[in-house]
Amino acid sequence: MKTMKWKTHWPGAVILLLFLLVGSLYAIYTPRWQVPDEPSHYNYIRSLAEGNGFPVMEAGDYDQAYLERLTSERFPPELTIAPLEYEDHQPPLYYLLATPIFALTGGALLPLRLFSLALGAVAVGGAMGLALEIFPQRPGLAWLAGGLVAFLPQHVAMLAGVNNDALVEALLVLWLLLALRYLRGAVSPLVFGAVLGALLLTKTTGYVTLPLAVLAVILRQRRGGFSFSWVLKQWALILAPALLMGSLWWLRNVTVYGWPDFMGLQRHDAVVVGQPRTGDWIARDGLLPFLRNAGKTAFQSFWGQFGWMGVVLDARIYLGATLFSGLALWGTAWQIGEALSQGPEPRRRDALLLLGTATVITFALPVYYNLTYVQHQARYVFPALPALALAGALGLARLREKRLAVLTSLALVVLAIGLGIAGLLQGDLPLWSLALIGTAAGATLAAGLLPPRYDPLLGGGVVGSLIVLDIWCLFGFIVPLLT
Repeated sequence: MKTMKWKTHWPGAVILLLFLLVGSLYAIYTPRWQVPDEPSHYNYIRSLAEGNGFPVMEAGDYDQAYLERLTSERFPPELTIAPLEYEDHQPPLYYLLATPIFALTGGALLPLRLFSLALGAVAVGGAMGLALEIFPQRPGLAWLAGGLVAFLPQHVAMLAGVNNDALVEALLVLWLLLALRYLRGAVSPLVFGAVLGALLLTKTTGYVTLPLAVLAVILRQRRGGFSFSWVLKQWALILAPALLMGSLWWLRNVTVYGWPDFMGLQRHDAVVVGQPRTGDWIARDGLLPFLRNAGKTAFQSFWGQFGWMGVVLDARIYLGATLFSGLALWGTAWQIGEALSQGPEPRRRDALLLLGTATVITFALPVYYNLTYVQHQARYVFPALPALALAGALGLARLREKRLAVLTSLALVVLAIGLGIAGLLQGDLPLWSLALIGTAAGATLAAGLLPPRYDPLLGGGVVGSLIVLDIWCLFGFIVPLLT
C-alpha cells in the first residue's frame, strides 16, 4: 500500500522539493529588506526576542518620507530600519514561533526567511491535499494546482520573506482541508475550532474562517438532516475554543488601546499618517484613470511586481501571463457551465460552495481596505490561491477537450490576424504579441489533439515553464535591479 501511494503521489513530493529549492534561491538572493514590509515584521520579532514584550503601535512607527528614502536608496546599511514598526498591531502567533529562530541565529535574516519558506511548503502541500479531497480520482489536477500555487513568481517572493502571510496561508488551507473532512464527519469540531483559533491569532485575513465555520455546520446539517439543537452544539464546540484563543489577544489590545479597538486597527489608522489614500488619488487623477491603474497594478503584482512594487517585469512577460490567465479562465467558464447544467454531486457541491465563499470574502477584504488606502497589491488575495489554482487547473484540463481546443485555437488565430491587420494599417506590426498568441494557439491545439497519456507531460510543461519564469524573475529582475 505504501509503495502504491508513493507511485501515485510522487509528483506532489517533487513539487514540494522544487518549491523549497526555488524558494531558497529567492530567500538567499533577494536583497535585504526588499520584500514588502519585511523590516517591520522583523522588528516585531526582534522586540520579542530582546525581551521587550509585545510591541505597541505608537506615533512615529510609520514615517512615509523615511520609508520612501529607504526604498529609493535600496536600504543602504547606514540607514537603520529600526523606526519601521507599523506592523506592531498584528496578532502574535507568527512572531512568537519565529522568536526562537531569531534568538538562536543572532537575528540573522536568512534563517527567518527560510522559516517562512517552510510554512509556505505547508501551504503548497495543503493546496494539493485540498484538490485531492475534492477530486480524489483526478490526482493530476492536484499536482497542477499545487504547481500553480508553488511557482507563481510573486507568491514565491512573498513566501521567501519575513512576514506572517506564510503562516496564515498554511493555517487557512489546513483549516479548509479540515472543513471538507468535517463535512463528512471525519474531524472533531474541537480540532476544527482550535485551528480556527490559531488563525485568529495570526492575521486578520484569517478571520474569513469565522463565517465559513458557521456555513460549514449548516452544510453538514443539511446533508445529514440533524436537528437545530445539534447545529447550536456544533457552533459552540467550534467557535468557543476559537473565540477563547482570540480573546487572549483582543483583551490585551483593549487594555493597551482602549475600547472598542480590540484589533488595534484604529490605532494603526491613526499612526500611518502619510500613507496614500484612495480619496486623494481619485481627486487628483479621476475615477476611471484610478480604476485602470488599480486593475493594471493588481494584475502585474499578482504575477510579479517585486521589491516595494518598484520592479516591473518586461511587458512581454505580462502579455504571456495575460494569455495564460485568459485561457485558464476560458476553460474554467466552460467547466462551470457544464457543472451547472449537470449538477455536481452533493459532496463536491458543498466543497465548492465553501471554497467559493472563502474566495469571495478574501477578495472583498482588500477591496474594502482600498476604499480608504491605496494598496493595489494582489498579494492580499493570496490566501485564496489554493481555490484559484484549483479553478485554473480545472480550466486548463477542460481545454484538453478536442472541440474546445480547436475552437479556442481558431479564436486565437482570428485575434492574431486582427492584430496583424491593425498593426499594418498603423505601420507598427506587434511581432511579439503575434508570436505569443500564435504560440498559445499552437499549444492549445496540440493539447486538444494529444492522447490522454500525454497529460503528465503537458502538466509538467506548465509547471516547468513557471519554474523557468521564477528563475528569470529572480536573476533577470530582482537581483540586478534591487542590488
